[in-house]
Amino acid sequence: MDVRRLLARLQGDAGMNTAEYAVGTLAAVAFAGLLLKVLTSDSVQSALAAVIDRALG
Repeated sequence: MDVRRLLARLQGDAGMNTAEYAVGTLAAVAFAGLLLKVLTSDSVQSALAAVIDRALG
């Protein structure tokens, strides 16, 4: 294969297409939702409060 043709093909595939953006965005939103659920749970909130109380004396 000619080097110029190969470079032209590779340059045309730069970045993500719309479907990849959609999947990436969906994964980020799902992770954020899971993180929010964990951080707002009673056990995690009480553990964080205990750490803060211990740090403040």
